[in-house]
Amino acid sequence: MTNENGHGQPALENLERQMAYSPRALETVSYGPPPTGRRALLIAATLFALTVLSTLAVGAQFAVAYAQDVAPFTRDFSPYGALLQSPRLLLLGIPFSFTLMGILLAHELGHFFACRYYGIAASYPYFIPAPTLIGTMGAFIRIRSPIVNRKALFDVGIAGPVVGFLFALPALAIAISYSKVAAGAQREAAILFGDPLVMQLFTHWLRPNVVPHDLLLHPVGRAAWVGLFCTALNLLPIGQLDGGHILYSLSSDKHRRISLAAVILLIPLGKLFWNGWWMWAALLLALGFRHPVLLDRWEPIDAKRRMWAFVAVVIFTLCFMPAPINVRS
Repeated sequence: MTNENGHGQPALENLERQMAYSPRALETVSYGPPPTGRRALLIAATLFALTVLSTLAVGAQFAVAYAQDVAPFTRDFSPYGALLQSPRLLLLGIPFSFTLMGILLAHELGHFFACRYYGIAASYPYFIPAPTLIGTMGAFIRIRSPIVNRKALFDVGIAGPVVGFLFALPALAIAISYSKVAAGAQREAAILFGDPLVMQLFTHWLRPNVVPHDLLLHPVGRAAWVGLFCTALNLLPIGQLDGGHILYSLSSDKHRRISLAAVILLIPLGKLFWNGWWMWAALLLALGFRHPVLLDRWEPIDAKRRMWAFVAVVIFTLCFMPAPINVRS
């Protein structure tokens, strides 16, 4: 996920107007490398370490449940409370934690190196540790300089989801191939996880005689599930999400209207499938749909990138779940 600040907007608009009369002025615009101060690196490293710990704790929950041949959250087990008594349990969370951190890091580095390629100043990836069901609220980078044109914006926006998706696929395939089969394993689970389309396809392909609900997914597969869920969220065509960047690069004049329509669509999804969509709708409305201006917004996207936009739609379709989490009362 990328996040951009909006400082210096009037100055950028003036520069944009000047470039309308002198397109070659773009050739003289350059930006140095992103800030690499010790303080920024320390903050990023600290957040990374804390997120490793929080995902190790949750991974221990998944590992204990898997060892007992039950679905996660079937039996009482507080990962954070249990770890205070026996920190060694953290070791059980390594498969989940390292797989998930690898997928999220690959996603953010996709953005980061795309920024480097175009000379765009960007921060280190910042991870967000959280005591949630998955141990994190994801990660993001901050873009600290203007993006020159639609091509650069498109490449920066799509790089993260594509790289993260490619890292999640083999983890999911391996996990499904070696996961246990336990009939009725999810019958008593307090929390049920949805099955994205790509997971259903992999299950039918790799375990053709297994009903998806009878598959007790290995913690590595659960980490891949989280990676797919984050990919789908980021590809929503809203605001400054990755999907919003792709949308803006394709049609900047329709960006605000489509973003609003997508947020409104989350409201009935919250009513019909998962209440969490209401939280995301409120958050995205609060963040707004304003998008930083491009220095050259006239150069159109080429046919090759329009094809990649279709690939992004396919990835979103394979990863999206109307009801990713179902909490039983």
